[in-house]
Amino acid sequence: HEGIEQQHSSSNIIFLHMTTSKSARRQKIMASTFLLAALRPASRTTAAAFSFSRSSSSYAAQRSIASQTTSAYLPQLSLSHTTTPLVRLFSTTDAAADTKSEEIAAVEAQIAAKGNEIRTLKENGIAKPELAPHVEELLALKAKLADLTGEPAAAPPKKEKKKPQKQKQKQKQPPKKDESEMSINELRDSRLGKAQSMRDAGAEPYAYVYDPNRTAAQLAAEYDGKLEPGEEDADNEHTECQGEIAVAGRIMARRVFGKLAFFTLQDDTGTIQLQFDKKRLGERDSDSFKNLKAWTDAGDIIGAKGTIRRTDKGELTLYAKEWTMLTKSALPLPDKYHGLTDISKRYRNRHLDLIVNPAVRDTFRNRARITSSLRRQLDAKGYLEIETPVLHTQPGGAEAKPFETYHNSMDMELTLRIATELHLKRLIIGGFPRVYELGRIFRNEGISTRHNPEFTSVELYQAYADYDDMMDLTEELVCGMASEVCDSETIPYGEHTISLERPWRRVTMHDIVKEEIPDFDFDVNDPSTLDAAKAAATAAGVPEVQQCTSVGYVLNQCFEELCEPKLIQPTFVIDYPVEVSPLSKP
Repeated sequence: HEGIEQQHSSSNIIFLHMTTSKSARRQKIMASTFLLAALRPASRTTAAAFSFSRSSSSYAAQRSIASQTTSAYLPQLSLSHTTTPLVRLFSTTDAAADTKSEEIAAVEAQIAAKGNEIRTLKENGIAKPELAPHVEELLALKAKLADLTGEPAAAPPKKEKKKPQKQKQKQKQPPKKDESEMSINELRDSRLGKAQSMRDAGAEPYAYVYDPNRTAAQLAAEYDGKLEPGEEDADNEHTECQGEIAVAGRIMARRVFGKLAFFTLQDDTGTIQLQFDKKRLGERDSDSFKNLKAWTDAGDIIGAKGTIRRTDKGELTLYAKEWTMLTKSALPLPDKYHGLTDISKRYRNRHLDLIVNPAVRDTFRNRARITSSLRRQLDAKGYLEIETPVLHTQPGGAEAKPFETYHNSMDMELTLRIATELHLKRLIIGGFPRVYELGRIFRNEGISTRHNPEFTSVELYQAYADYDDMMDLTEELVCGMASEVCDSETIPYGEHTISLERPWRRVTMHDIVKEEIPDFDFDVNDPSTLDAAKAAATAAGVPEVQQCTSVGYVLNQCFEELCEPKLIQPTFVIDYPVEVSPLSKP
């Protein structure tokens, strides 16, 4: 740029004039700066300075600001020599070019204004057909600007079709396996992983202690006929329990619905439903419901505290306020619907059989009550229970094959007992008039549903009594146990109904066999009738009698084949042949 400084004495104003060439005006920004100042220090001075630039986008706006600034400052330009008027502030060397520049600036201002208008219309949601005239007007202004500047009109930018970016294929996470599809090892690892997650969160998956104050059976009894569907006993009006009700048991079923969850909890007395609500649990622990869903599985043992309510369907429910993991199960329960149906598996996995089959638990419970009742009755009658040795140097008391073992320290061959008889009889000799033992017996023989190599027996011995006294005692003991366990002396057994009412039938082996083979009289005291006895037994369909060595053995074989299967009601069969009655008084 070139600058020319000119001083007019009459105006006391310095004009600073800057020009640019035409080519520079077309290509670059034209800028002019001027400074107005009073020359005399004593005079009133006012200065205005501004700059403006022109380009295809911002020249008009800058010129407009410059115009406003000039008009705002011009009235203040009153100089000390007021007789000299202010004619102009700047001039160019080419007036025609300056006129053209003003025209270009005006068109650019119109383009900017129209562009702003179009943007505003778009933001307001104008329809495309209504917007089209405005766009055409803008294009016409741009064409006019191109004619004035001699530059080709800028073609509207082509919208490049964005090539669809190939979405990064997310690594497909393998779907979570259902427990039914997992192997035993996978199931165990999954559940032990949850136990570890609990430890990482500061929770113990195997609690040391928990204090439930109600069982499922107690709650069912206390709330029988109480609470309407949907009603809650928030104040424990129908129970003697003070404070919150606490239960504990195993999760048998687990149902989660968003912010609600329902569990079926089983304890040793029955089942009760638990209801978990996210909001209710969150009052004490904000993460309680989330942890409930993440950490629990069917088979786990948990504790829960809350109040009792009935659901809309009328089911008695513990409405939980908090829950505690007591034992994290490492393996799932057997199938909900099929359960354990294989008899062999049930016997080998009694713990699972007890969990999924409540009737089996009742059998175990009744058996314990029977043995307890038996001990109480014998104790009440003056019998003394004494434990006798299990390891014997010589098996005795019965005809059975024993289990053999070896004592290392004593360098002695020993057997497990096959009966308690001999040692109990020694106690009678030693001076105890009434003794008994309820204990385990071991016989290394076959196995079936009616015979186990290890079983429990009771043997009792009484001085100064015979088998009639023992039969009376047996009737009394069995009826007493039945009354305590079954509350009745008439009990169902398979397809039959057993009556335990006293007195029971008493019949000799000879007489009961005579009922099946009336044409022959077995005389156990006459060995000469052995062949005739074998012939009569064979004619009656009794097998293997030809191997018998006495009439007593033939009689016993006939009893076992013909009579014993038909004995349904309680019956004492007495007077066995001496050949099959070791250690019995003749």
